[in-house]
Amino acid sequence: MASIEGAGLKIYAGADPFGSELKEAVVAHLRSLSPSVSGLEIVDIGTHPKYYSMASLVGSHVSSSPDSTRGLLVCGTGSGVAMFANKHPRVYATTCLTPDDAINSRSINSCNVLALSGLSTSPSDAIKIIDAWLNTPFKAPCPASGGEPWGEDIQAFLEVAPAEMAKIGDNETGLDGSTCAICCLRKGMEFQPVDIMPGGEMKIVRESPTSAYVKFKAGSVEPAHHHTFGHDLVVIKGTKKVWNLTKKESYDLTDGDFLFTPAGDVHRVKYFTDTEFFIRWDGHWDIFLDEDLDTAKAAIDKEIAAGN
Repeated sequence: MASIEGAGLKIYAGADPFGSELKEAVVAHLRSLSPSVSGLEIVDIGTHPKYYSMASLVGSHVSSSPDSTRGLLVCGTGSGVAMFANKHPRVYATTCLTPDDAINSRSINSCNVLALSGLSTSPSDAIKIIDAWLNTPFKAPCPASGGEPWGEDIQAFLEVAPAEMAKIGDNETGLDGSTCAICCLRKGMEFQPVDIMPGGEMKIVRESPTSAYVKFKAGSVEPAHHHTFGHDLVVIKGTKKVWNLTKKESYDLTDGDFLFTPAGDVHRVKYFTDTEFFIRWDGHWDIFLDEDLDTAKAAIDKEIAAGN
């Protein structure tokens, strides 16, 4: 196999139940390449019953570092996961059913998330598709160009396309001119750092029962903690994962998702992208830490590696 274009990649892989078996076969193939490809890292997130939740999780990883990260998603058709991965800025997911599809998507579209069909693609064909996808640079000759270098007019177009593509999705219309009460509430706020949780900022908008607008930067972690009162949470934008250690459950949350955490339940949180949410406790806000930050980060890394 030719050397992988852009060696040093981290590839996040995930599937729904219809794509799980094919994803496992492709991940095994990728891991077999790792010893001979410098810096190739495969992160298998696992399987999620909801294809759109898995697509959003992989998409959020690629969106946060698109220059060094790619994604592999598999569902029944390959179409659904591509649709929802593409909701994240700077994610260019494409469903590929043949190696030619993969080569074209890399050459023309700088595709950084490969979507495969678990129902119509065999493991041997999937391996050919992902090899073609990994070995094709942006602007390379491809079937669409007749196997020849692109002409000067197309080359000129491709030179400016990535910067223009990256700008699409940056307009936060929900915060600019929106009539949404929560979005309007956030405008002009002065946030205070959450000292015990680096990367977090909060603005309390009501003291008791406490309501607040909260922001966390991508990569931030909330160590395991609990509160005297339960709380309702609505994600305004971003992607996060909550592990309820008391109930031994986990929840992948993105734009518009709601979660209630009962009083006293111990939970830890990881933020995959810059995230903002509105939270309301059933009484006055307090917090009791159940672990330190380093312990939380180690536990989360272990959970993600295990696909939990």
